[in-house]
Amino acid sequence: MCAIAGIFHPDFPKPIEPARLRAMADAQSHRGPDGSGVWTAPGIGLAHRRLAIIDLGGGAQPMSSADGALAVSFNGEIYNFQEVRAELQAKGAAFRTESDTEVLLHGWAAWGPGLLDRLNGMFAFALYDDRAKSLFLARDRLGVKPLHYARLGDGALIFASELKGLLAHPLLRRAPDLSAVEDFMALGYVPDDSCLVAGVGKLPAGHFLLIERGKPLPTPRAWWDVDFSRRTNAKPAAIEEELIELMRVSVRARMIADVPLGAFLSGGVDSSAVVALMAEASRRAVKTCTIGFDLPDHDERGYATRIAERFATEHRTRLVGADDVALVDTLVAAFDEPFADASALATYRLCELAREQVTVALSGDGADEAFAGYRRYRFHAAEERVRGLLPAAWRAPLFGTLGRLYPKADWAPRPLRAKTTLLGLASASGEAYARGVGVTPPELRARLWREGARRQLGGHRGEDRYIATMRRAPAREPLDAAQYADMKHWLPGDILAKVDRTSMAVSLEAREPLLDYRLVEFAATLPASLRLHAGQGKWVMKHALERYLPRDILYRPKMGFVTPVSAWFRGALADEAAALARAPVLGAWFEPPAIERLAADHRAGRADHGRTLWQLLMLEKSVRRLFG
Repeated sequence: MCAIAGIFHPDFPKPIEPARLRAMADAQSHRGPDGSGVWTAPGIGLAHRRLAIIDLGGGAQPMSSADGALAVSFNGEIYNFQEVRAELQAKGAAFRTESDTEVLLHGWAAWGPGLLDRLNGMFAFALYDDRAKSLFLARDRLGVKPLHYARLGDGALIFASELKGLLAHPLLRRAPDLSAVEDFMALGYVPDDSCLVAGVGKLPAGHFLLIERGKPLPTPRAWWDVDFSRRTNAKPAAIEEELIELMRVSVRARMIADVPLGAFLSGGVDSSAVVALMAEASRRAVKTCTIGFDLPDHDERGYATRIAERFATEHRTRLVGADDVALVDTLVAAFDEPFADASALATYRLCELAREQVTVALSGDGADEAFAGYRRYRFHAAEERVRGLLPAAWRAPLFGTLGRLYPKADWAPRPLRAKTTLLGLASASGEAYARGVGVTPPELRARLWREGARRQLGGHRGEDRYIATMRRAPAREPLDAAQYADMKHWLPGDILAKVDRTSMAVSLEAREPLLDYRLVEFAATLPASLRLHAGQGKWVMKHALERYLPRDILYRPKMGFVTPVSAWFRGALADEAAALARAPVLGAWFEPPAIERLAADHRAGRADHGRTLWQLLMLEKSVRRLFG
């Protein structure tokens, strides 16, 4: 795992200052502590920071072809590089190293952009072709690895793995984009089609950008998509066998490394399945680690210990408590943009624990999106059945009125908290799901925004991208559309960004075998009833795993990696919450009295605003760090 950075002059070949490239790469040194390099040619410069995983002695970057016509800076891993290498050697390619990086150089010479279709991995890379005077930027199918870019006032295009790499260039102008603030307040993260720094773009997952000198800057082009519109005709037994085999192959491919390797283990279905398959494939005890919480209803250590004992792993645990909120500034520095998924705190501690013994760790991320594991899918399916019984002309006034009148009873038992469900039933499918996946609802955001900021937004809403994506999704059923939208927004913007930034902050490579694209494509063809059955998400996956895992692990209620911020804002963080109303950077956009009421109601237990308060805290700290 590594960091990349670069500068390209697409209009004419201006000289590149190596010192600027070095500064951009060094700003991301945590991603690559094992080595660095800079390569320049007229009008182009590439930089690299290396975390050595494969071919420790021969994989230095940036890497050039033997004739000097091609150069690449690459972040990630190509899991099938040996197969691609063999195919290229059969075509006459002569390799000088054992690294997966060199496959990109020979692959580009043989296939051009078609190279991407042959790769199975997580990656973001920049490849310069001197003959064509072109720069090729590419990102993996699901967005495991990030890539940011921006156009400077002098015409140069700069790019880097993390935003901080771009910020190290002195010509990048820093100004906040208010629409990104709205996106963040709606979703809890700044999605990949948005950035808090105006003018900065993120290459979307499964896209590439081919820039040719002397031609206008093009828009990114999609090279992969997942299709939920096709259905397999296979019998359930055959589906289960194929599923297990795909999981087995995916796990084994991600166990290839020349450095110590382990796994995250929460005791949930996904990480337990990964550990089970690792144990099956390994001659040595798998190294596993777990993070627990000092609040019992958030703590999964007991389940993780059972799995560790079942598969005889070398297991270690660590506890996260209220004192760990001191990590907030560390998280702000790691993410650059505001990020309000509070589980990032525990994920950072987990990565820190893993890095004490290993350099690569396998995680269970991705199965919830691929196999419909989130509780919100169950709620969405139930709401869709109700929508099918009543025409929209009746639903909107009936459920809308009930939803507005029903109290927001955050303190009540879950079955009595019906306000969100009623408002969802009053809405169309996409609108309801977008609300359900968000953090701070539109009505609350409307009370927070200052009038001037609201006018400046011009009607922009963070939820609208979800609605548009679900409308155009290659899908048969509402569940398909919801999963598709999550794969396009939630997965790269929240889940994968969280794991990438926290793992890279401690120089750990995290790998996600359950996001192998073949597994994701396979899951998309399954009938909805095999993904979500009788209220049970990931049904076919759990049924197939009964040969490996105990039933009470497979079918227990999903707990999730939830950090107890609501409790903290009534304790260790209560003063921080109260101070938000006095923060100047927030006062420019939001009404201080509205923030003050939010904090007071939460502290008194009249409402649960923990997630919104966490958003405001992370936003305030991120804006101060980015813009001074």
